[in-house]
Amino acid sequence: MEILYIVLAMIVVGLIVGYLAGLIWKDDRKGDYTVAVIAAVVTGLLDYFVIPMIISSETLKWIGVALEPPLVALGVLWLIRYANKNQ
Repeated sequence: MEILYIVLAMIVVGLIVGYLAGLIWKDDRKGDYTVAVIAAVVTGLLDYFVIPMIISSETLKWIGVALEPPLVALGVLWLIRYANKNQ
């Protein structure tokens, strides 16, 4: 059941990051929400399963699950904009 809560939380994080991306970058991109949700869910699940294999601290696992997905989602959105600008 815990994994379901994490996926739902990462979907919410992705939607928030997609909304914030529209405020940060002034261009109108329809796929921001989709890309941000996918990036946040994948990163959150990777953090949830991989960090305990590396570090035995529960606190560090939850810090990674909380902080890394929004940063990765913003990074992916920035990379998409950067690649489109330089084409």
